[in-house]
Amino acid sequence: MFILRVPDIFSDSIHALSGFGYEYRLSKTETPWSDTYKTVYQSDGQITQPVSYDFTIGKESWKFELTPESGWQDNLLRAKASIIFTVITLLLSGLIRAWLVSNENKNKFQILARTDSLTGIYNRYGFDESAEKMMDKNPKAHFVAALLDIDDFKFINDIYGHAYGDKALKSLADSMKTFFPSDALLGRNGGDEFCILLQNYTCEDAKELLQQFTGLPKAFSYKGKEQSFNISLGYAEYPTFAASRLQLMRCADAALYEIKLHGKNGCMAYREGLQSGIRKQLGFAFKDISEHLPGAFIIYRADKDDDELFYANHEFLHMTGYKDMDELFRLTNKRFRNLILKDEQKQIESSIWEQIDSGNENDYIHFHLRKADGSYLSVLDHGRIVESQQYGRVFYVLFMDWEDMHIHYSDKFSE
Repeated sequence: MFILRVPDIFSDSIHALSGFGYEYRLSKTETPWSDTYKTVYQSDGQITQPVSYDFTIGKESWKFELTPESGWQDNLLRAKASIIFTVITLLLSGLIRAWLVSNENKNKFQILARTDSLTGIYNRYGFDESAEKMMDKNPKAHFVAALLDIDDFKFINDIYGHAYGDKALKSLADSMKTFFPSDALLGRNGGDEFCILLQNYTCEDAKELLQQFTGLPKAFSYKGKEQSFNISLGYAEYPTFAASRLQLMRCADAALYEIKLHGKNGCMAYREGLQSGIRKQLGFAFKDISEHLPGAFIIYRADKDDDELFYANHEFLHMTGYKDMDELFRLTNKRFRNLILKDEQKQIESSIWEQIDSGNENDYIHFHLRKADGSYLSVLDHGRIVESQQYGRVFYVLFMDWEDMHIHYSDKFSE
């Protein structure tokens, strides 16, 4: 709905009609399905036997009527006036359309400025603005704010790529929209951090709801296979623990950080004694470390029947001649055993698991590693099993070129 102020928008056309001695009236139907017209604007004088022009904008019917102040003197004058009037009305109609399109675009831009383009929920600016208005409008109400993020999100980006990281983000946002009440405020702060504001909730009211959402299975699709991920969530209550929206979000952030310190994949309410704003980061991303390790490095699932390859660093790809991880995955069918010379597969796999089962994780394994061109490289494999919340048991494995080691160390010891 809008109010059309003709003199403000079309002042030049209106003044021209008044200056030429014409009375006019602009009307539109009260509703798109009504035949009754309501006057939007008209001149001060009486309109007698007007010439009228009907036009449509959107679903509404409009009518513009015109008559000389002194009435019609003859048919020729009426015909000339009708022609002039039609031209003016067409111009007026075009200007109205342009104004409506401009107004519609303005509203669209305002929505876009407040919306996260990837997930379709509020961005940080939109969430903060809407949360501030909601809390100012209901100062005596209780609110619960929650902050959540994806556990090991950098790991998802590094292994699957940023396009699939985006899929995980969109999947999480979609589950939020489906799960939470329609009046809940949902936003993405940036990166993998999201925020929720629940009106007329206490921490006790929201506890079961937030715990249930945290525990729901979450996944994204990677090459036809579902890859699961977990979240951590912290929440706090206004005005019990906070006197303002900013303080409320800091309390929720402190609860989220506490979850991260205690193993992730959980949900926690803020309590007295938790310090907000103390997040510390080492400053190293998984990819930064793996790409600069002094050796070739891979990660694969520690499973005798499903040894799926997850990751290979640049040094490994360079040593074996694979162009990128996609080529490595394609040529090996994402199986670690397909990197081993076929005649050695059973022996090497048996040797690896014999070491693991005996509790010895620090021995080296010598075998021939398949390169991209089909040739094989003699290597030493040094692996360790690590428990991953997201993938279960995985192998972290470093490789050394057997021939290079012999050349290097034989020279060292011969000196």
